[in-house]
This record gives sequence, C-alpha cells and structure tokens, in this order.
Amino acid sequence: MYQLYIANKNYSSWSLRPWILMTELGIAFDEELKFFSDHNWKTFRDFSPTGRVPCLVKDGVVVWDSLAITEFLAEHHVAVWPQSVVARAWARCAAAEMHSGFVNLREMCSMNCSIKVKLHETPAALLKELARLDELWTEGLSKFGGPYLAGHEFTAVDAFYAPVALRIYGYGLELSPAAQAYAERLLALPSMQAWISAGQQEPRHEAHEDDCLLYGTLISDVRVSA
Repeated sequence: MYQLYIANKNYSSWSLRPWILMTELGIAFDEELKFFSDHNWKTFRDFSPTGRVPCLVKDGVVVWDSLAITEFLAEHHVAVWPQSVVARAWARCAAAEMHSGFVNLREMCSMNCSIKVKLHETPAALLKELARLDELWTEGLSKFGGPYLAGHEFTAVDAFYAPVALRIYGYGLELSPAAQAYAERLLALPSMQAWISAGQQEPRHEAHEDDCLLYGTLISDVRVSA
C-alpha cells in the first residue's frame, strides 16, 4: 500500500496534486496528514528528506517531489498519463511548466480553500502569467477534445492544475470562457469537493493565513470559526 504524506488541505497546493491524482484514478493509499506548525521541519524530516510535502512511500522507496511522485506512479499505473504519444508529450510539458513556473501566481495568490480575496492590484507580471495559463488550457482543451486538458480522461496534467482552479476561484481571477469552464469542472469534481470540505475544517496556521492577505483584502471566509 502506498503511504502519501501531506500537509494541511486548506493550504498545501503541492499535497493536493498527488492526492487528487491518486483519488481520481482509484489508486489506493493511506493518507498521512501532518499539520503545519512553526517548528515542524524536523518532524517532517522523519518521513521526507527535504522536510517538505508531499512525500510518497512504497515498500521502503521514498519519493519526495510531486513530479517525481507522478512519474513513480506512472511506472505502475498506465492511466497517470494519456495513452496517446502526442497527448502524453503535451501533458508532460504542461505539468512541468506548472511545476517550475507561474511564480507570480503562486506568490500573490497563495492557496486557501476557505476564503475569497480581492487583490489590491493585478500587475503586468501576473497578467502575463494568466494569459499564458489561458493559452495553455485553451490549447489542450481544443487540441485533445476535452473535457480535461489532454483528452476525455483525468490525468496527471489536470492534477497539477487543480490548485490553480482554487486560486482562480478564491482570488476572482478572470480567464476566457473555455478556461473558466475548465476551472469550474475541476472544482466540481467530488474528490476536489471532499478536499475543500476537509480543508475548511482544519485548524488555522497563522503564517499561511497571513500569506493569503499579503496582496489583497479578505472578502469572505466560510469556516465556522471565522
């Protein structure tokens, strides 16, 4: 059985990626949820060489990066990537682009499943990334026929953009109708709704809460304890 170590569902975009991939594909795993704290780097080092999440463990093999986890799973589960050579190449490129790029989107729109924020401004660097995101999503949907980025089935590339759908919703970011509809499809997935619901019940972590308001003003918070 796989063991998947993750952190708070409310904040951890990197944890969401392998979690939703494995959940959507029906890959059984034991969830090991470890909440963030101000002093838990050493605690996370008990299972992750970097002290970060996500981390996957299987039969003594430790895989500690979301993209590496994806490729490790692909060695054992063919549905992780599209079956078409062309779609698979595109999906891998798009996932890698998310893994290493969109730095302004990450910085200004920190993931939080529970709140809506209005940004103080939308600088040119963020607008450029949103334009690229829109272009990429529209290309995949058009080229491979949807409703997912690389075709009819949910694959790893969709998992890598699942946290972006939460950012689009939470910060009121605008995309073209096709891209906006794709984000809404991701948010409507039962697995995504389960993740969001669980995240909204978790204890808060002050540093992550502060990160979400560095560039904007809080509009709403759906948590009971808000």
